[in-house]
Amino acid sequence: MRWFLINGMAANDEADDFQQRLTLAYRDKARPLCLCNDEGVAMYVAKIGDHLAIKRMPLTGADHSAVCPSYEPPYELSGLGPLMGGAIKLDPVAGTAIVKLDFSLSKRSSSRGATAACEAADSIKNDGRKLSLRGLLHFLWHESGLTEWTAHWVGKRHWRQVYHHLQEAAGMMSVRQQSLAERVFIPEPFRADDKVVIEQRRMQALSALFEASSGPRKLMVLVAEIKEFSPAREGQIVVIKHMPGFLLHLEEAAWRLLQHRFETELTLWRSNESSHLIAIATIAGHPSGVVTVNEIALMVVTEQWLPIENAFEQRLLKRLTPLREKMIKGLRFDLARTRPLANVVLPDRRPSARALYIVPPSADESFETDLHAMITARSDMSAWIWRAGEEEMPPLTA
Repeated sequence: MRWFLINGMAANDEADDFQQRLTLAYRDKARPLCLCNDEGVAMYVAKIGDHLAIKRMPLTGADHSAVCPSYEPPYELSGLGPLMGGAIKLDPVAGTAIVKLDFSLSKRSSSRGATAACEAADSIKNDGRKLSLRGLLHFLWHESGLTEWTAHWVGKRHWRQVYHHLQEAAGMMSVRQQSLAERVFIPEPFRADDKVVIEQRRMQALSALFEASSGPRKLMVLVAEIKEFSPAREGQIVVIKHMPGFLLHLEEAAWRLLQHRFETELTLWRSNESSHLIAIATIAGHPSGVVTVNEIALMVVTEQWLPIENAFEQRLLKRLTPLREKMIKGLRFDLARTRPLANVVLPDRRPSARALYIVPPSADESFETDLHAMITARSDMSAWIWRAGEEEMPPLTA
């Protein structure tokens, strides 16, 4: 049972009139307070499909009590820490996250197409002042709550839930004083019976790509699951799930770069039929009606839609997902792969929360030094370390 202050009155989420209270708060745009601590933490009422729910405000997870379901691990344990205050800022008045992007949402005519974009899609040049394409995907996943899992949710997370949570998260972000939701397209769950109306909504949402303009062409951000890559006369057609008949073209040079840069992600995806391959791409409209990829980055997620970056994380999550205790998957954002992060945090462990670290076989002395500093700085958390490649995975109770 959780307690909230809604329109000045305390209420718990098991009360018979709780949904009615949420309906009034949603109508009035009131911000409930989570009463997990004495000060209370501001939240908001979100509409997830046909259901109203209270969600945490962006970047406020650390303000909640460690035992609260809305709690998040310290940001310095993941790649989010270096981005705070620079690439990502909180607007306390609007209650939204302001993001600065290191990729463009417009494009001048160029013959280079997506070739250069693929090279920069996961660049580690980022210094925390701007967010890369992969970093934005991680931030959307993070703010959607899709990094969290407990076995209580088995069978309850499908693309429908992922879609609604991502939509909600995009609506709580802004870029250049515009809601990110206005520039992000996420395909809604496809139903054959509703094919006509779904395609009409899709055409309307993507119509900005084909607007006549004497200046730079407008780009949109596509976040979607890839079904397959299909050879075209030149390049590849990226087949998107829940978008039958949609043609997304990737140039040949960009396809070669994609296979090289995201070899790990493609191998992980192809080696496990239960995994999903998520793409984030800036897309442009061609006068022919074809939509082309301008920039693209990939991310693999498990059957539970939890992001993984290598087979070691995949093995760890396979061990953790059947457990009933909550787990929070750490994300790299724009942190270099040569730097450590808490791959998973178990916030409900007692007497203290536990951070799980994987040391990859490629780790050098610098990685070990940074890891030691990270663990030392969080004396309030216990540490579990798996030196992958040197030893079998230790027991989770170790």
